[in-house]
Amino acid sequence: QVQLVESGGGLVQAGGSLRLSCAASGRTLSDYSIGWFRQAPGKEREFVSAIGRYVGLTTYADSVEGRFTISRDNTKNTVTLQMNSLNPGDTAVYSCAARSSTGLSRSGILYDYWGQGTQVTVSS
Repeated sequence: QVQLVESGGGLVQAGGSLRLSCAASGRTLSDYSIGWFRQAPGKEREFVSAIGRYVGLTTYADSVEGRFTISRDNTKNTVTLQMNSLNPGDTAVYSCAARSSTGLSRSGILYDYWGQGTQVTVSS
């Protein structure tokens, strides 16, 4: 079983950037595909981005395409979400999740393990 811990959230002005990290323990991160999801107050959880077990396989929600970049460093057991050009609509709790599959998924129900989340707040 893998444990996930997110970090890097905070308060930023519109147009700014944040870098979120998802650190894994208990198992090797390379055994999992990783997804980032977010949930704003009063809204359903939504997919943000995912990265496969192997380098190069990524996918993004249309709302973040071109602004966010997901990457992984299996030697550090970490997945990073670089978020640029943030706007107030990006305000949410961001969580990373892991699934023991080589494929990508945008569906949260297909992920087996979740972190606690980190708050991202973008002011206008």
